[in-house]
Amino acid sequence: MSDSLVTVEQAAELLNLHPKTVLRYIRDGRLPATRIGKSYRIARANLDAFAGVANGRSETAGDVRTTCIVDIPEVSVDRAERMATFLHAAAMTGNADTPPLHLEAAFDPLTKAMKVVVIGIPSDVAKLLEMLEVQLRARP
Repeated sequence: MSDSLVTVEQAAELLNLHPKTVLRYIRDGRLPATRIGKSYRIARANLDAFAGVANGRSETAGDVRTTCIVDIPEVSVDRAERMATFLHAAAMTGNADTPPLHLEAAFDPLTKAMKVVVIGIPSDVAKLLEMLEVQLRARP
């Protein structure tokens, strides 16, 4: 299946994107594709790598996962929502060679506290925690 080719339309459907967005990614060099006549074909392996789908390889370093729980006291509802959105977006950007991060964020309105749980390889979790620290320093 990894040797198969997909059209721009098929790739757009698999990625839940508009076909013009996929074409822009191809033209920008973000998504490798081969031009055949007037259309493009994308190797399924390249599409999977672009989407961050695991390729089935198991490496010892990649098997190590860490879980981190961050308690953030005295945060407003709006601030918690903004941080959760930021963290989820940051968790989705990443390297296709590493497993994706798993992130959960919860806000307790009674204590006005937020809890963030991150699961992933240690280096990716550390990068996300650094981003969170920058967000917290900018706290009004």
